[in-house]
Amino acid sequence: MKRKVGWMAATAGCVALAALAGCKPSEAIKQGALLGNGSKPAGADLDPATLGTVSGTVHFAGKPPARIKIDMSQDPGCVVAGEDNYTEQYVVHEGKLANVYVYVKSGPPVALTVPDPGPQNVVMDQRGCRYTPHVVAMMRGGTVEFHNSDATMHNIHTLPAGDGRQVNIMQAAKGSPQVVQFKQAEIMMPVRCDLHPWMNAFINISDTPFFAVTDADGGFRIEGLPAGTYVLGAVHEKMGEQTMTVTVEPHATARADFSFGMK
Repeated sequence: MKRKVGWMAATAGCVALAALAGCKPSEAIKQGALLGNGSKPAGADLDPATLGTVSGTVHFAGKPPARIKIDMSQDPGCVVAGEDNYTEQYVVHEGKLANVYVYVKSGPPVALTVPDPGPQNVVMDQRGCRYTPHVVAMMRGGTVEFHNSDATMHNIHTLPAGDGRQVNIMQAAKGSPQVVQFKQAEIMMPVRCDLHPWMNAFINISDTPFFAVTDADGGFRIEGLPAGTYVLGAVHEKMGEQTMTVTVEPHATARADFSFGMK
């Protein structure tokens, strides 16, 4: 099932928070779209008759590197019954690549100046000593609500490029959520836990409300784009960025498929 991420009502963050509080880890991962990877701009600002969609799949060519099981025995608080933790740099299912950030690099002025859709809240949990989801996205001005579902302490440490705001805060075992606002656009900003060095994730802050993160089947969908020609960027944490030019027609879906592979 492809994840629709790019337009989400501001209340979705609250729905995600409520859902996450009572679900199992596997369910939380499946609920990636509800965990705040996008938002929906005010419909009144764009003419619905001019809007279209971009949909696609990100493929992985060749054999992906094997995911490595992480030894977490040094901290019993990391262990969740019945679950193993594996590296997430290359998450590939049947040749489809998850955790790729897709966004609008350039396009019609009307698309690049869509007003701020209002408050957005992205939820990133720490459970089993891993960040869930591994990659999130939002429009600048939104917030990330960091949770700690583990019976151990964590450290939330973001590493922005340039002069963006750096976050470096401790979070007690099963402690209160920490909410952080991000005002500057950035692509694939790393998040680390200094106490558990294998823990990593990425936050994307977009200048526009048009973005997505590929789901477990490599799929993405960006809706509500004003008609015109766009350059899309697709970014993977290890394999870098690819670009593609697509033309969006009103009430139509343009196809944009990317393919990554090892060099």
